[in-house]
Amino acid sequence: MTDMDAFIDRLNPDMCVVTAQAGGERAGCLVGFASQCSMRPVRFVVWLSKVNRTYEVACAAEYLAVHLVTPEQFELAALFGGETGDRVDKFARTRWTQGYRGTLVLQDADAWFVGRIEQRTDAGDHVGFVLDPVRSGAQGKPDGRPLLRLADALAIEPGHPVE
Repeated sequence: MTDMDAFIDRLNPDMCVVTAQAGGERAGCLVGFASQCSMRPVRFVVWLSKVNRTYEVACAAEYLAVHLVTPEQFELAALFGGETGDRVDKFARTRWTQGYRGTLVLQDADAWFVGRIEQRTDAGDHVGFVLDPVRSGAQGKPDGRPLLRLADALAIEPGHPVE
């Protein structure tokens, strides 16, 4: 096995907030593993930790909402990354609206999309949810503002242990 730290420590991925709703449960978390994974058709994958409550709700969901946030929206990221839905109703502390097929769309996110879960891929301690985008929106037009990145979020103490 090789020491991947020299490679991984150079990465600084965009962070996003993923929300899920199923069976009367709602959940959301800050995610650092997410990417477009196909061009035609457009697909996007978000990786959810198996120890996270959002993962449990997402397993029963048909759709997920993915939200981009900027460094100016750090408090929103901290709410979804530093609190656990096991103890806190995160949605009582932020503005949201019901989106397509009952999804939870965060009104203060810089941009968002709702995707139908097309596939789940188990990769160890995380499961990849491959999404087919069906709706999207944004606050105004893209203006080149940077997105919240991992380095910006390091001060957030995870609501669940990483390991």
